[in-house]
Amino acid sequence: MIQTILSQNTNDVNSDRAMSRLRSKFEITPEALSTAPIDEIVECIRPAGLYRMKAPRIKDVSKIVLDQFGGNLDSILRKPPSEARSILMDFPGVGYKTADILLAFVAGHPTIPVDTHVMRVSKRLGMVRKNAGYEETRLALEELVSPKRRLSMHLSLIRFGRKICRAPTPLCPICPVNRTCPSSTVRRRPSRRV
Repeated sequence: MIQTILSQNTNDVNSDRAMSRLRSKFEITPEALSTAPIDEIVECIRPAGLYRMKAPRIKDVSKIVLDQFGGNLDSILRKPPSEARSILMDFPGVGYKTADILLAFVAGHPTIPVDTHVMRVSKRLGMVRKNAGYEETRLALEELVSPKRRLSMHLSLIRFGRKICRAPTPLCPICPVNRTCPSSTVRRRPSRRV
């Protein structure tokens, strides 16, 4: 959960650097982080950005996990996904995406976390409406693939969004789906009649 909070609104390089610095100073346990001085957490996680907001969240989440859940999230993550998601979202700083990342990657639940890449690609490809929100996007994508393929779909959409369907300028000329993409900037030639 701590890694996921650090990853909010930043890239993997910065969140990984912040996690590494935090790990070098503190044991990543609810006991250690709930009693850690805020200013020391702030200094460790500075590379992740929004550190003045994330540090208190890390401390608060750690205290809640320790006090209310016996020091771990196992009892929550074993619950059905919708119930677990609801409980996780009661934690400070935990929204849909953070909860779904924990459900998919830690608990192995068949959910598709929707990050900025997944949202952009699914809208550009016409998989969801242009103004679809998080839950509408997640549910629509989950309808498209079987539960055992959802995690690989999530990872594929992220990779595609980083490499090809980038923001703000997608690489439409080299995109493998530009002929069928409703958002493609490549001019399509009319098919030749024979």
